[in-house]
Amino acid sequence: MKMEELLREAVDRGAADIFVIPGMPFSYRVGGTIIYQNEEKHFPKEIDGMIEEFYQLAGNRDMSKVREHGDDDFSMALPGVSRFRANVFRQRGSLAAVIRVITFDLPNFKELNIPQSVIDIAQMNKGFVLVTGPAGSGKSTTLACIIDEINRTKSEHVITLEDPIEYLHRHNKSVVTQREIATDTDSYVTGLRAALRQAPDVILVGEMRDEDTIKTAMTAAETGHLVISTLHTVGAANTIDRIIDSFPPNQQQQVRAQLSMVMQAVVSQQLIPTLDGNVVPAFEIMFFNSAIRNLVREAKIHQIDNIIATSQEEGMVTMDNSLLKLYRDGVISKEHAVMYSNNGELMEKKLARL
Repeated sequence: MKMEELLREAVDRGAADIFVIPGMPFSYRVGGTIIYQNEEKHFPKEIDGMIEEFYQLAGNRDMSKVREHGDDDFSMALPGVSRFRANVFRQRGSLAAVIRVITFDLPNFKELNIPQSVIDIAQMNKGFVLVTGPAGSGKSTTLACIIDEINRTKSEHVITLEDPIEYLHRHNKSVVTQREIATDTDSYVTGLRAALRQAPDVILVGEMRDEDTIKTAMTAAETGHLVISTLHTVGAANTIDRIIDSFPPNQQQQVRAQLSMVMQAVVSQQLIPTLDGNVVPAFEIMFFNSAIRNLVREAKIHQIDNIIATSQEEGMVTMDNSLLKLYRDGVISKEHAVMYSNNGELMEKKLARL
């Protein structure tokens, strides 16, 4: 089978991911479940040929990175079919690939069940916003929806730093500059520092990977820019802890003070399997009010969940309440509501009362 045929079939089937792994059939992730294309297993020599063909489809991309270092991340487009984000890697001495399918069209937040309060982050003018969740939870899609809303409604300069670029934004009301790490700039930190000299209003940073990136992003937010990024954490309180813990102990109090001033929102999301075999996002949404700013400054992070739970009128929601609503609406099972909750024991009690 040719790689182009595999990519086309994946798009036709509505797949989210394609697995090209030696020793097993080609596989797709559809609606949260991995399914085999057929029963035919494929072995290293054939897989190598498929991956070489994929590199040719990506504008004859050089394969030296994966051959020398064992990993390569990049995105490409198949005209008239779709865009794809690939991670090509060596495993047990042979090449393999996991390929994410990305549509040409920007996602519609209503169809994806992203709350309006999350999209309204686009109306913020400055500060630091984090969208968090495990890998594959839809963070990039949520970011794309927020950037699209800015592009449609505001006249601003938006700079995105991504690794790799996923969704393509056409210039609308705003000017959108998209830069890819390793291709257009050396690193997130280098790109961030350069962005501050490029008259930005909004800076999107694909991921907060280290202390230097977090520090530079907070500085950019302090100087009057809206900085939006992601972290691989679940829960607003865990996110604040994770940022603070990435700094040495002697700097943490200063970071708490800085965070309490620049943070505007933390959106935490997970994709939950539905009863009809698809997936649906559950969200924890925290906006920084004076109470939460005080808790961050005073290192009382453990009390944040209580503030979120009692601030629904400000658009906040806890992950457990989001899961409860999905269960009450008949979208997800009781088991998944408990599995994805922050406190399984407490969730079971709430479900029992229902």
